[in-house]
Amino acid sequence: MTIAWRNMDRATLDVAYSNTGAVSNVQEIAVEFERRSAAFYADCGGERDVQYGPAPRERFDFFSATQADAPTFVFLHGGYWQSQAKENFAFMAEGPLACGMNVALAEYTLAPDASMTQIVAEIDRLLDFLVARGNSNLILCGHSAGGQLTAMHRGHPGVNYALAISGLFDLEPISAGSINDKLGLSAEEIARYSPMRHIDSGAPMVVSVGDAELPELIRHSREYASACKAAGEDATYVPVPGANHFSILFDLARPDGVQLSALMKAMRG
Repeated sequence: MTIAWRNMDRATLDVAYSNTGAVSNVQEIAVEFERRSAAFYADCGGERDVQYGPAPRERFDFFSATQADAPTFVFLHGGYWQSQAKENFAFMAEGPLACGMNVALAEYTLAPDASMTQIVAEIDRLLDFLVARGNSNLILCGHSAGGQLTAMHRGHPGVNYALAISGLFDLEPISAGSINDKLGLSAEEIARYSPMRHIDSGAPMVVSVGDAELPELIRHSREYASACKAAGEDATYVPVPGANHFSILFDLARPDGVQLSALMKAMRG
């Protein structure tokens, strides 16, 4: 049985949220991410480093679907709001593109250079920019930290559907561990930017998580999806069989994968 995070000391809490520590072959997966992403860029080209705001990391890569008026799948990477870059995840665009979607692969300023307040504001600016650019039918997707940012913006007027992958929907346990050393979350930010604490109306959403992930990550997704349903929101909880916190993105890269299949079902009905 999972111990509630409030009963964990700081060292135990750090282990409970160490996704890299929980996956023995994480370095091999990272190398495969980079290899597949480099191959994708070489094959697909696309627009690179489109600026949506003034900060250096307020930028995205854009890959167009073959058909006109395609919806745009917007992907926000994870890294606990303090690491990673969009270039490491480009391979996942293969799945949405094969489903007939444009793909915007975005990034944002990282902590400690940006607070949570600034990061959330940057994603809002990204979505406004995409809508103004003519991409008004947005499907917002984020992984891990990006899952929290997705949940925070599912009420944006340009977002029609959302896919939150392995998200972190309550920031209080994050604030109690070493992850917060760079984030420096304030009590106000914890309250304001924890999606679990204010479930507002928004786009239909798929909440996915690997069933081989850490118990705390599974808990976040399961409880958030349940809370959304209880609030009358359209939310579907989707565990991905055999997937850990990183391999779950290999499923996203498949048009027939568990996550895109669930998303397409939601979009049809």
